[in-house]
Parts: sequence; C-alpha cells; structure tokens
Amino acid sequence: MLFFERLLRRKYISTSKLAQSNLDRCLSVLDLTALGVGSTLGLGIYVLAGQVAKDESGPAVVLSFLVAAVASVFAGLCYAEFGARVPRAGSAYVYSYVTVGEFLAFIIGWNLILEYVIGTASVARGYSGYLDSLLDKSMTESFRNAIPINLPGLSPYLDFFAFGMTLVLTVILAVGVKESSKVNNVLTCLNLLVVAYVVVCGLFKVDVHNWNIPKSEIPKDVDGGEGGFFPFGFSGMMAGAATCFYGFVGFDCVATTGEEARNPQRAIPISIVLSLIVIFLAYFGVSAIVTLMVPYYDQDKDAAIPMAFLHVGWPVARWVISIGALAGLSTSLLGAMFPLPRVLYAMSNDGLIFRWMSRISPRFKTPVIATIVSGFFAAFMAMVFELTALVDMMSIGTLLAYTLVAVSVMILRYRPDVDEKSINEDISSTLPSNGSSSELTKVNSTIFRQLFNVDGYKSPTELSCSIATYGTLTVVLLVIGINVMIIFALEHLASFEPWAVSLISVFVVLTVFNIVVICFQPSSRKVLSFKVPWVPFVPALSCLVNTHLMLKLSHATWLRFGVWMSIGFFVYFLYGCSNSSEEYRRLGHEVPTCDSDSEFSERTPMMSNESNGEND
Repeated sequence: MLFFERLLRRKYISTSKLAQSNLDRCLSVLDLTALGVGSTLGLGIYVLAGQVAKDESGPAVVLSFLVAAVASVFAGLCYAEFGARVPRAGSAYVYSYVTVGEFLAFIIGWNLILEYVIGTASVARGYSGYLDSLLDKSMTESFRNAIPINLPGLSPYLDFFAFGMTLVLTVILAVGVKESSKVNNVLTCLNLLVVAYVVVCGLFKVDVHNWNIPKSEIPKDVDGGEGGFFPFGFSGMMAGAATCFYGFVGFDCVATTGEEARNPQRAIPISIVLSLIVIFLAYFGVSAIVTLMVPYYDQDKDAAIPMAFLHVGWPVARWVISIGALAGLSTSLLGAMFPLPRVLYAMSNDGLIFRWMSRISPRFKTPVIATIVSGFFAAFMAMVFELTALVDMMSIGTLLAYTLVAVSVMILRYRPDVDEKSINEDISSTLPSNGSSSELTKVNSTIFRQLFNVDGYKSPTELSCSIATYGTLTVVLLVIGINVMIIFALEHLASFEPWAVSLISVFVVLTVFNIVVICFQPSSRKVLSFKVPWVPFVPALSCLVNTHLMLKLSHATWLRFGVWMSIGFFVYFLYGCSNSSEEYRRLGHEVPTCDSDSEFSERTPMMSNESNGEND
C-alpha cells in the first residue's frame, strides 16, 4: 500500500512560497503574449491553410480553424486558471503534481519533454528546408555530397544548418530570458506585419465565386469533392478542424514562465487569452484570403500563400512572404525551445530526474545546464533524423497534457481550501466505527444527500470533494468510451444498430448524470485573478475534444509513445521515485540541493503547516 501512496502523493505549495523564485522575473504581459503568438504562428500559417483547404475542408477551412480555436480556448482557459493558482515553472507538470499526484505528473512531464524536443528539431529542419528551397536546393546538395547517410529512418544527410541554428538559439536562451524575449518580440512583430500584408493586399484580389464553385466547374483530373462551400461535407470540415488544432499547439509555453513573469497570477491568464485571439485572427484571415484568391483545389500544399500571389500576378509578394516565413520559423523555434529547459528544471528540482539539471546560473538567472543539455539533444535530432514520421508524437503529449490540466481544474475547483479553513465537515466523521448496519445506513444516507447537496453547503467539504473527484474521473472514462464508439463504431451508429445506440446512450446518460452531480457540489470560493467559466462544462468539453483527437492518431504513434514511456518508467522507478523531494520529506530527511546559493525552497518543505499531514 505504501508503494501506491508514493505514486499518488501530491506536491503542496503554500501561498507564501509562490512568489519565491531563483529565476529572473522580467517578463511582462507583452513579452508573454509575443512568446505565445510566436511559438504558434510558425510554418503552419504558411502551409496549413492551403493544405487543409485542398485535401480536407475546401473553403470551409475558415470554419475548421474556428472549431480548432474553440477547442484550443477550452484548454487555454484551463491553463489560465492554473497559471493563476500555481505560478511555477514547469507548466502542466507542476499543475498535475499539485492536484493529481506524482506518478501522473511524471508522465505529463516526460511527454512534455518529448513534445518540445521533437517540436524544436522539426522546426529546425523546416527552417533549413524552407531556406534551402529559396536557394534552389544548394544546401541539400552540399550536405549530401559532404556526408551522405544511407540508413533507413535517418536523414539522407547531416543537416549542419539545422544543428547550428538550434545551438545559436540555445545560447540565446542560456544567456538570459529577457534577451531572448527581445529577439522573439522583434521577430513576432515582423511575422504579424507580413500576415497583415497578406490579408490587406489579398483583399484586392479576392473572388467570392471561389467559395461557391459548382461541381461542373471542377476539373475532372482533381479531387474537388462536390463543390460549394462544403465540398467534402461537414465531416470534411471537422476532419480539417482536427488537423488545424495542431496549428494552435504552442500557446501552452506561456504557462511554463510562472517563475519568470513579473506578476504571473495576472500576466499568464491574460497572455494566454490574448495569444489565442491573435492566433485565431491570423489563421482565419490568411485562410479566408488564400481560398478567395485561388480555388481550393488549386492550392499549393507546401507554399500556399506565395503561390497564391504568384497565381494572381504578384510575384514580388513571394519574397516579402518568405521574409515573414523565416521570421515565423525563428519565433517557432525559439518558442519550441523555451519551455523545454524549464520543464527539465522543474522535474530535476523535484528530484524526479537528475538533480544536477536544476542548477541556476548565478549570472544569467537561467537554468543553464538544462538549457544546454536540451539544446544539444534537439540539435542532434535535427541534424540526424528525418522527423516526418514523428510529427504526431508532438500531438499526443500535448493532448495528454491538455486533458490532465482540464481534469485538474475540475478537481481543484471542488477541493476544500485549507488556508481559508473552509471545511465544514470531515468525511471521516461519517464513517462507522464498528461497521454496524445502522451506521452504514447513516453513511449511505449522508453520501446520497450530498450527491445533490440537500443540506445546502456553501463551501467544499471532504465528502463533497470526494464526490466531485470520483465524478470527474468517471466523466473522463465515459468520455473516452463515447469517443471510442464515435471513432470505431461509427458505421454501426449510422445504421442505428441496437447494441451501438444503446451503449453510447448509456455512456451519454451517465456522463450527464455525473456532470449534474458535480454541479450540485459546493465549489471553492477562493479569489483568483482568473477562473474558468462554466465549470464543469468547459473542462469536460476539453476532455471530450482532446481524447477524441488522441484516439484519431495512428497505431504507429501509439507504439512510439509506448517505447518512450517505457524509457520514462525505467528512469522514474529506478531513480525518481526514491530521490523525489517529497520522498525525502516523508522520511524526515533534508532535501539535497545542487546549488549552495539556491534561494529556491529546497531546504524548506513546500507544504503548508495545514497540509503537512495530508500528503498521503
């Protein structure tokens, strides 16, 4: 039993410790918003719109981006509340450690490492490839002639440009977060100016007829669907939304800056919301202009925007757009690299991975060792590997993190606030002392009354918290069941086969019942700078969307995910479980630190006095 308690132990952070940080608190709302926008508006805005329009959605790609934006907002709101509650470095890893438990927190952190490493490497390769296309493939020829590689699964050549570019940005990040944010701000502004240029100039060349092309006008040698605004139907628009969702991945890097933002409890929520608004407007505007300028079936899948302007007779725009693309790729690379050392720092600082990675540079106030290690790792992958087969691996880690954050928001919203002494009763007082039938009946009656809060409690209790927690976990399982039916039994549902309709009906009814029960439970009255509206509906919808997209990923992606997690379990059970800071505190030992000058409260238990006895 002790072993399972160690897996479920939570990290307690008292209010007095939230403001303490060994990192440099220098980032403003503008810096964080630029970081979120820059890390998201990279190559996707120059490629994604044309690709989705041609293959999946047609002109309805604008609605695909809208659906994807709504799904991202659900996750963004959950991140924003956690940024207000737990402003610490480490993003979803810290959030899940505080609320769900150590083992699940390690899983999230381990997947975030994978997401950011692959994201950095793939953007570096994309940057190299885009620049190489402008130079008529001269870099490819030089690298291939210098050191060719003829091994399956690897790049045909060593991409020294991608390697060097990653190392340069690693140095920028290691030197100082303020310096790197200045570079990011400049490049993000340049990227947004080019996006504005595309929208404004494109307005002079739009043709509304391109949004309502009849099937008779579609060339016979292209797959143009049925024509019109929804040439591939509603399902095609939704399939496009699933692809477009990944164009919004990246804003969560803002949540990793909890120890570097000047006022994180205010700045992080505002920056996340502003980032998503700017990102959606950019995607919506570009996709609308591109599909109005050129018929959807004529879109160029690799360079939709410059080819659209070439199509209407403005070739000079190609070079203006290329400048924006390089700026956007630079900010995406910086945004992909920025969170990685901070996740490593948070996990090593807690002892779940090697502690020496948590050392802070006394001069630059950055996690320099974690930055250098992660930078070299990503640079090596960018140089050696062809990452097209691994792109989906970014998504699975991100979606899992989004799901856990949504679950954590629901759990925390209905948890008693110990600091405010808002506990009205303790569930232990309702448990029978001798197991008599009358006392068991009393307990069952108490639980049943609390399901619908018959006694009208205004503040959370231990019993209401337990009901909300179990209800949340049940909702997640039922949502997974609903998505399994929708994805793998869609034909049976469409045919109204009794077993399929009955099963999904049971899942839906039980989901609604559990959500209603959760709604009746008293929620925390703690004042925060931001709270997710319409809890538990928004987090539940976030779980529904995220798990649906996860289940849409390929079997190969899940297999690679299993291999990566096996390595992670090896690290955790052989090192992290016994070297965790919470394990040292449980045994009453002093928590080791790798930096004698550290001001981060490693030598002082982070648990508040009230929470000290609740760890297990």
